[in-house]
Amino acid sequence: MPSNLQKLPRLAINGYGRIGRCFLRALMESPNAGNLDIVAINEPANLESMAYLTRYDSTHGRLRGEAEIVDSALIVNGQRIAVSHAKTPEIVDWRALGIDLLVESSGCYGRRPELTRFLDAGCPRLLLAHPGLSGSDVDATIVSGINQNTLTGSERIVSAASCTTNAVVPLLDLIEREIGVDQALLTTLHSVMNDQPLIDGYHHDDLRRTRSAMQSIIPVSTGLARGVERLLPQLAGRVQAKAIRVPTPNVSAIDLTISTQRPVSVHSINALLVAATKGPLADLIAFSEEAHASIDFNHDSHSAIVDGSQTRTAGTHLVNLFVWFDNEWGFANRMLEVANHWSRLWPSKST
Repeated sequence: MPSNLQKLPRLAINGYGRIGRCFLRALMESPNAGNLDIVAINEPANLESMAYLTRYDSTHGRLRGEAEIVDSALIVNGQRIAVSHAKTPEIVDWRALGIDLLVESSGCYGRRPELTRFLDAGCPRLLLAHPGLSGSDVDATIVSGINQNTLTGSERIVSAASCTTNAVVPLLDLIEREIGVDQALLTTLHSVMNDQPLIDGYHHDDLRRTRSAMQSIIPVSTGLARGVERLLPQLAGRVQAKAIRVPTPNVSAIDLTISTQRPVSVHSINALLVAATKGPLADLIAFSEEAHASIDFNHDSHSAIVDGSQTRTAGTHLVNLFVWFDNEWGFANRMLEVANHWSRLWPSKST
């Protein structure tokens, strides 16, 4: 815990949708919650809806505590959070809020000129809940537990990558170090997202995403392979990915096939993964051989849960893994870890 003479880092959230609300819940439920002070939320929706969806979540259940409106502010478990409803970065006086970090979870800003608008409006730092559109759009892309020690504290714009990148990078990094990766192919089976309509409609430039989210399995484009290469440049040109949206509200999966440099068996790869769950990656990777369905991992804070019952090999150098992950809750917890780690590198502010 910070000393009584040191101010807690002050955070704000821009975009109070699925990830923004999960981030707030993760902060409230975390044993390290006292290390960060959430002071403001900017969300175009009305305050009544914000309070209601803070209390009740169809996926993650009721809030552990209370959320109410007092004097046009959101009070969550006794914490007063100022609320604004701006649609552009410049309208909010971020400087007056005295924040140290803005969590950008609207998903509307991905290029550096767009993100710089927040900095120009008084935000000292940004943590993105999505990848930058290119590596040059951010100062660093961080996957908690993998490369957070590369942060120096001088960065202005940091991305926490994506939920899928956080799920697959720890596994690929481990297997590359211990067995060696020649090539990897992965398919994400991702639950529906808010860029898909419930019924067919003119909703997206991608024609497939004009189709009803809950009636079809829908292939979509993905930049996952390039995202992996940003974190693991030693695998550049050796990873390819595709993504499929499936009609479930939460919890996704990855079908991961790896051509290995050294011989591998079902027993040896599973043993490696079990060992990883007992070491430094314990908070990131879990392992199970029970007969699971996706809903079993709703509200699971791990980045990836390897389903050992589905591990397969063909010959001695080709292995296939099946990996579950809660694309909301797991990722929100990784974002919180990045925020906590990064904040410890900033110059301290005395009371």
